[in-house]
This record gives sequence, structure tokens and C-alpha cells, in this order.
Amino acid sequence: MTSWITRAAFPAGRGAEGLLAVSAEADLVAPLGTADRAAARELTAETLRAAGLGASDRVVVALNGDGEPAGPLIAQAAAEVGTAAASVGARGRMRLHAALEATGATALVTTPSGAMDFLARLHLEFLLDPLDLELRHILVVGEIPSPNTYAQLASEFEASVRELYADPFLGVPIAQRAPSDEALTPVREGLLGLAPADKDAPLDAPYGEGLAEIVVTPGWHSGLGGATLRTGHAVRLSGGERAVPAPAHTVGEHVLIRGRWVSVPKIAAALTRIDGLSRWDLRIRREGTLDAAALHVTFTRDTLVRNPMWKARIAQALYALTPVSIDVVVEPEVGEDRAAGTVTDERGHHLGRDRARLT
Repeated sequence: MTSWITRAAFPAGRGAEGLLAVSAEADLVAPLGTADRAAARELTAETLRAAGLGASDRVVVALNGDGEPAGPLIAQAAAEVGTAAASVGARGRMRLHAALEATGATALVTTPSGAMDFLARLHLEFLLDPLDLELRHILVVGEIPSPNTYAQLASEFEASVRELYADPFLGVPIAQRAPSDEALTPVREGLLGLAPADKDAPLDAPYGEGLAEIVVTPGWHSGLGGATLRTGHAVRLSGGERAVPAPAHTVGEHVLIRGRWVSVPKIAAALTRIDGLSRWDLRIRREGTLDAAALHVTFTRDTLVRNPMWKARIAQALYALTPVSIDVVVEPEVGEDRAAGTVTDERGHHLGRDRARLT
């Protein structure tokens, strides 16, 4: 029987052996043995070729190297597809510009927000012309883009822009699309599918109208090949689609911020240890190019509102959970009635934590 796995219910990694892939929050631990790494690299190379990368390309990968998605893996595959590749991490924009110049890059792999922020800084801070970089390809991965992102990148850099879809569990790109395409094109059959948000059963094309969650079936992986993984990415179907659309929303107990999946239950658990906290709201917005997150907290006593130590304790608790920067905002008014924590996504991405209540 096929097992259905969410990010929150991913199998514990205490018994895993060999080289392990560990997410930034350590909520995902998966073995990546020699055969798994080779299969992941081959699959990534297929996806890069399908996205237009060629033998003459020199690639810079500006992504995190700790699993979400896996920058070094994409760089290794890109080196096999093209002439050269480097993984430089999600570094500062000026350092990224220096890396592109130093390597003679013709292709950049980064997040949609990262690419837009880089473009904005080229214009406003560095006073540089994007065309001087002579990029031929911009491949974006890991985030839900803002409207018009791809058209602006293509126009400003005069480059081909493609979206990669990476398995959010293992960071392996398995599908791609052009900005003009509504649907993702997986590089192999059986890798990508849809399921109802509230039912462990695959949907068959043509799809009916309604909300659906993207699922991946990593048959290439030695330990997860028989599993169906709920990605947390969601789409609203108008009915009649025969392929999986690119995700525009997220669902479940994790929220996607700056390309990272942040666990809401872990935040809730950490805040239960903070004395005098009556309620909290995690608010995410995208002003300009990048995501910004702030935790708005309400205390039960006025003395805590005016005590900076309590705010610092919460900030440290968040810092211990995730590398994503989350500001802490103390509400000036006291609230004695306790209430469950909430998530307010001003971007319109996250639809809710409880899959069973989503339709």
C-alpha cells in the first residue's frame, strides 16, 4: 500500500544511514546514498536540459545549500550539462554580481524573489546595466512568484526565463515550464500529480474543478520510492486541465517564506514556554521584492508589554527554530483572553493549516 506523507509527518531519521539530507529546521532527514545522489543528479540534469540549458552554458547557482532547494546538487548537475557551474549560495547581491562576472556566467539559477531583488539593486544601488552581464538563461525555483516577475526578468536581462519545480522534500528539480505555460512539464512520467487536500487519493486527468494539492512520487529514491509526498503546494483548478498547473498557493502546517518551509506547530510549541503570552499572529507580506515575516504577540500584563526582555526571549526562540528572519512586534494593548495562534498571509499564498477544512 502506498504511504501518504506530509512534511509534518515525514519519517524520523534516527535510523537513516550514510550521507543524509537534513533540512534547515531538521524536520526532514532523508538518506542520500551513492545511488540516490547519482539518480538525483541525473534527474536534475534532465530538467536543466529541458529548461534550455546547453553545453556551452556557464552556470551560477545562487541558492541555499542546506536542502531547500539543494544548490550544490543543481550546480553539480549543471556542470554535467554545461561547460562549468558553481554554487555560490544565497549571498549578498554585490557578491553575486562579482561571482557572475568572475565566472563568465551565461545562466543564473535563483529564487524568483532573489532574481527580482538582484535586478532592483543593479538599477538602484549599483547603477549597473543588467544587459552587461550577458545572461542567456535565468532559471527560478523555490518560491511562488509575484505577478509579472518572469516578463520583467526576461525584458530587463533579455534572457530566457524558465521556472523549475523542485521536489520540496529533497530539493530535486523534476519539472519546468516557460512563463507562457500554465502547466508544469515533468521530465519523466509518474513524478508529479494532484490529490484532494483532504483525501489520500490521486486525481486523474482531466481534472475537475476545485482545490488540489501537488504530490510527488520519488520513484528514483531508494527509501521513498513507494511513497506519495504531499508537497504543501496547492492549485485552484477551473476544470478540464490535463496537466499539473504551477502552484499559486500553499496548504498545511508549514508556510513558505523566502523559499523556506517554516513549521507553524514548532513556533506554537516554542511560544507555549513564554510566560504571559495570550495570543500571536504570524504575518507574511511581500513588499517590493522579498518576503517579510513578523510575529505579532499580545501579552496578558502591561508589565510584559513594557519589558524588552520578553520580546528578546521570543526573538531568540524564533532564531533557534528557523534561519528565516522573523521580526517580533509587541502589541501595545493587553489581552487577557487566551487564543490559538494564527497565520495571516497578506501575499494570498497560504490557504490554511487544516487540510480537512479546505475545499
